[in-house]
Order: sequence, then C-alpha cells, then structure tokens
Amino acid sequence: MISGATYVHTNLIARDWRELVRFYVEVFGCEPVPPQRNAEGPWLDSATGLNEARLQGMHLLLPGGGPDGPTLEIYSYDDMEVRPPSMPNDTGYGHLAFSVNDISTAVQDVVDHGGTLLGQIATTTVTGVGDLEVIYVRDPEGNIIELQTWRTGPP
Repeated sequence: MISGATYVHTNLIARDWRELVRFYVEVFGCEPVPPQRNAEGPWLDSATGLNEARLQGMHLLLPGGGPDGPTLEIYSYDDMEVRPPSMPNDTGYGHLAFSVNDISTAVQDVVDHGGTLLGQIATTTVTGVGDLEVIYVRDPEGNIIELQTWRTGPP
C-alpha cells in the first residue's frame, strides 16, 4: 500500500472547459475553486509525455465532500485528440456518480442543461444495502454520469 495516499481529484478533458464547468456548477452545485489554471512549459511536457502542451481550466469542489474534499478538474488543451463518446462497458474510467434526491427531476435538469439520456431509469434491490433507483446520462460533451437514489439503506 502507498503510504499517505489521499484521493485528490478526477480530471475531465473538455472541448470547451468553460461550458462544461458551467454545466457541473448549474446542475450539480459544484463550486469553482480559483484560480483558473493556465499551464504550459517543460514541467507539463515532462509530466504528461506531450510536446508543447498548454492547458486551461478550473477545479470544482464536488458536493458532499466538504471544503477540503476532492475536486473535479476540467481542462482543455490547446491541441486535443477527439474520440467518440465512451460506452459504459469500455475499459478505463467509466463514469462520475452523483446521489440525488429525485431521479426524474435530476434527469430533466441534465437534459435542460444540454446533457442527454444514455439509459432509462431502473430500480433494483441490493441485498443488505437497500433499494436503488439509477440511470446513466451524458453531460454536454458526452461524459457518462450515473444518477442514483437509495430509497432505503446507505449507498
């Protein structure tokens, strides 16, 4: 085990970081953590393995994590590779998940802010945990988000 390991952030690379920040602030109540990040130089090239990398973006404090909790880091590079949207069963990072009070209202809010449906609202009982209502949606750039509500028991 790595000594002193602490979860710090999850990074999303956006075509338009400002618009994606706006989405997560307006829909999920994430809070910007200034300053805006503008990075470039040999240190960034070395850390990322890229040549002449330049990025801009912002960290967002995630709801429920407290003032020192993990952040969602949304950046745009000056030069980016575009790939098709991922699917839930692709390898690698799969989705962000948010617990919400009302699935239907949350889905409508996502759609009203430029997101799209990926699945349909489904329910199941997880033995020993509780009843789960869940759906997968996409943010405006196609990243997968799981919305969940636990009707009984902890998540």
